[in-house]
Amino acid sequence: MTPGHNGSGVDGNAYVDVIDAAHRTPGWLNDGIAAWSLYGLALFAVLMVAAWWGARRTGSPSAVTALAVPLITLAGFGVDLSLKLVFREDRPCQSMHVAVLETCPAPGDWSFPSNHAAIAGAAAVALLYVSRRLGAVAVMAAVLMAASRVWVGVHYPHDVLAGLAVGALVAFVCGRIVQRRQSVLSDRLGRGPLRPLLTTP
Repeated sequence: MTPGHNGSGVDGNAYVDVIDAAHRTPGWLNDGIAAWSLYGLALFAVLMVAAWWGARRTGSPSAVTALAVPLITLAGFGVDLSLKLVFREDRPCQSMHVAVLETCPAPGDWSFPSNHAAIAGAAAVALLYVSRRLGAVAVMAAVLMAASRVWVGVHYPHDVLAGLAVGALVAFVCGRIVQRRQSVLSDRLGRGPLRPLLTTP
């Protein structure tokens, strides 16, 4: 397989500092961070359901935006994945040959930008269009997700920062489009088979 680009020249020293800190951290805390890194995206799914449920119960047109949040998040992931194929940056745990907390992905599983960070960033910004309270929780969770991906060793800091930015930008643009048309979409969808998803009986 053709090797990718080496991103260590951007912030490799910062990456090593984080890995060194992880090695000095108690095992129980590292286990918790590693679990969050692997499974934390499930929280965003829970927040999406909660946002949709709240909007549906109030009969608000924002229920349309709530239904669009998973699609907006998927769009953020798609854009991020496309950028990975363009930049083809090797994982830091491959380039820098350091011991990390999480199993290093195989060559060809590119590092820049971070998919986890992009998904989290897109979900967080999209949720802000539905509920500021749930969106704020999602924003904090997105930052923690991005940080955890560096902590466990599978991304450089610039990978996760770019992932957050990509996901947030895609969600901002898509969310604005949906929000501007949510009343029209609510009227149209409310006359079709998706009506039960928009309002309570």
